[in-house]
Amino acid sequence: MSQRPKFLFVLSSQAILPSRGTPTGWYLPELVHPYNKLAPHFDIVVASPAGGEAPLDPYSIEVTKDDLECQAFLRENDNVWKRTEKLSSLLGRSAEFSGIFYVGGHGPMFDLATDFVSQSLIREFYESRKVVSAVCHGPAALVNVKLSDGTYLVSNQVVTGLSDAEEEFMQFTKDMPFLLESELRNRGAQYESADGLFGVKVVVSGKGGKLITGQNPPSAAVIGDTLLRVMM
Repeated sequence: MSQRPKFLFVLSSQAILPSRGTPTGWYLPELVHPYNKLAPHFDIVVASPAGGEAPLDPYSIEVTKDDLECQAFLRENDNVWKRTEKLSSLLGRSAEFSGIFYVGGHGPMFDLATDFVSQSLIREFYESRKVVSAVCHGPAALVNVKLSDGTYLVSNQVVTGLSDAEEEFMQFTKDMPFLLESELRNRGAQYESADGLFGVKVVVSGKGGKLITGQNPPSAAVIGDTLLRVMM
């Protein structure tokens, strides 16, 4: 029997929003909806910088209490985020995977944005022509990644991620170490967004259409569909 292809999901290990001292982490629907789209076709490995339990933003549980997929996932699949692999254990193993996907939440702005292991892993996946993908604040993991030639991964690439206007609407602008849209632009990216706040936007870019980014939580299911379409 042929072995199913594998896909790597990455969650933040950042548990506290420093400026407020309140819980943060990764955002529930941004894991659940892509995970559920890909799980029938891929064996999904979930990793985080620290390994072990990756902190789930409690606010994302509250705002998805009417989302049946999210609530079912909470009840039935807590091992997915409570037993994550340590990110460093995946280095040099891109050949095992079809791609890598970064879940959003405010957490990635604080750890994954500056994590050298994560940056090495993204470079490895991208230069091996694997899919590199992220949603909402997940593209924070991409902003500082340099390729082997010294250029930024996102330079001259069409990408998206949470907009500065959306961050301001949620009243977190002052709490962030940087603004994602602005930083992507600073790195030379061609940033695109939906017409309105929290509109759905997924962008396919990069060599062979292997760089796939989504703007916000409403884009999570669509990026799952897009990943499937690109890979299947």
